[in-house]
Amino acid sequence: MTDYAIGDIQGCYDRLLAVLDRVGFSASRDRLWVAGDLINRGPSSLQTLRYIHDLGSSAVVVLGNHDLHLLAVALGGHKVRRKDTLQDIVDAPDCAELVAWLQQQHLCVYDPARNLLMSHAGVPHIWDIPTAVALARELEGIIRGPEAQSYFQGMYGNLPAVWDPALTGMDRWRVITNYFTRMRFIAADGQLELATKESADDAPAGYQPWFSFPRPDDSRIIFGHWAALEGQTGSDQFIGLDTGCVWGGALTIMNLDSGEKTHCDC
Repeated sequence: MTDYAIGDIQGCYDRLLAVLDRVGFSASRDRLWVAGDLINRGPSSLQTLRYIHDLGSSAVVVLGNHDLHLLAVALGGHKVRRKDTLQDIVDAPDCAELVAWLQQQHLCVYDPARNLLMSHAGVPHIWDIPTAVALARELEGIIRGPEAQSYFQGMYGNLPAVWDPALTGMDRWRVITNYFTRMRFIAADGQLELATKESADDAPAGYQPWFSFPRPDDSRIIFGHWAALEGQTGSDQFIGLDTGCVWGGALTIMNLDSGEKTHCDC
């Protein structure tokens, strides 16, 4: 069995099949770790979501901001936006099944044997691994539970901008969401800057890429979300897999044990 991790697919179904074919992926033998943003912006969101869903236990999935957006549309009453490519999912006869499955996915997954954690946007340096996992499980319980509708109604927003353990309710849930699914630039105290989406060299004054701060542990972090990085972090500890497939870049898959990366041009 081989474990592979893949960056943001975003509905690029044909490219997904192409890169899986290049590494000889077999759902009966291998596992696919998906770093979030399975859907949206690309042409085949429904096909992509069905494919990952049908992998069953051969898929290890974390939620990205676009995946949460679909849940907010389906469960929180939000509208499909002009640039979204989600309407085929919303109109599908199996929409409820796919949404229910997506609700059961994680915000981060940690493999202690590899000392490896995957989340969509990364993990801020102000959280050690046990804290990150605990906060992810806390919010996953909200997403799956009776408060899901109110969570998705109030999920959007940039405030609060910094973590405080004393936060409660929607403020607490929103900032946890933003660290796991929207983070790029961050300050030394953990404050998020969520407006800037450019490369790591374009940090706003007072902020740095989240992975530039020393972590309290030596765990490796796999993430997606930041296409402008083109996968480059300058450190083997932080592994960026979003290489901008939906923007005409490439879809990247990595063997978790050998570290070998395979690309499929988009």
